[in-house]
Amino acid sequence: MIITIYDKDNKETVYDVAKVKDEGRKAEANIRISKIGTLNVLVEALNFASQGHQKGLEAVLGECTESVVEQEEQTVEESEGDSK
Repeated sequence: MIITIYDKDNKETVYDVAKVKDEGRKAEANIRISKIGTLNVLVEALNFASQGHQKGLEAVLGECTESVVEQEEQTVEESEGDSK
């Protein structure tokens, strides 16, 4: 299995897990790959569900014009201590 990993500097490194000689490391790599795949599926499912609930909330509240709170524009004034 070919895996691409990006480091913190966005540098790409490609690995072929099948070529790992140490069977313990190979097994650990495959387990971690499986866990990452499962977590990615869960994240995608949660995002999908969250978006659905967000749209539902917007639909419910969109019909409740009496609940809209008017926001006043706030101005930030500098205090004397901030102007040093």
